[in-house]
Formats: sequence, C-alpha cells, structure tokens
Amino acid sequence: MSAVDDALAFARAGLERVTAHEVARLPGALLVDIRPERDRAEGEVPGSVPVERIVLEWRLDPHGEHRLDGLTEDTLVVVLCNEGYSSSLAARDLRALGLRRATDLVGGFRAWRAAGLPVREGPTEAVR
Repeated sequence: MSAVDDALAFARAGLERVTAHEVARLPGALLVDIRPERDRAEGEVPGSVPVERIVLEWRLDPHGEHRLDGLTEDTLVVVLCNEGYSSSLAARDLRALGLRRATDLVGGFRAWRAAGLPVREGPTEAVR
C-alpha cells in the first residue's frame, strides 16, 4: 500500500461518506464541487457550488473572512470530485478547520451521473 493509499484510508475512517442517492435526500446540505473546470465540462450537480481546490480552505473556513455566505461549523458540507478520491482528502481537511459535518460523495460526480440523478450542463464559474 502506498503512502497516499494510507492517507486516503485514514481520511475516510473519520468520515461518514454518503452515496449519490443519500445526498439527493439531504435537505440543507452544501454540495461543494472541487473538480477543475475541464472536468466540470462533463456536467455539474444542480445546486452544487464549484470551489477550486486551491482556495477550498479559505472559502470554507467557518471563521475565516473569505468564507462562503451562511457557512457555520454546523453546516453539512458534502465535497465531490470526479470519482471520490480527492474529495475524501478535502473533507478531512475541512473537518480540521472546524466543519465537523464535512464529508464527501462516494464515487464522486461520475457516481451521481451513473445513478441517473439530475445533471446540469457545466461548467459554471467557480467561487474564487
């Protein structure tokens, strides 16, 4: 097992990951899409907020001056990437910032699309 595999397993051990169908039934969840623009060209989850990974911690620090409007420590944040790998690491990092309900989408955007859930054409402009 590689070091990144170990880091991923450790990150996931601290998360209550959710499936695409579970996310679709979670009222009030903030769905954050960390995929780069070229990947969001495949489509986007309606209602998701694209936030580039490079600024994720600044935009989702519940006490930071650059945080998204309405974000608190109690906000349920579900991070998604293409296939559910980098989103697990990102959710772990958000928990370290104080977002105790941060988690990620198992299988990422591709699992969402494969589940037949709604997809909007992308990409929309990311929050910077």
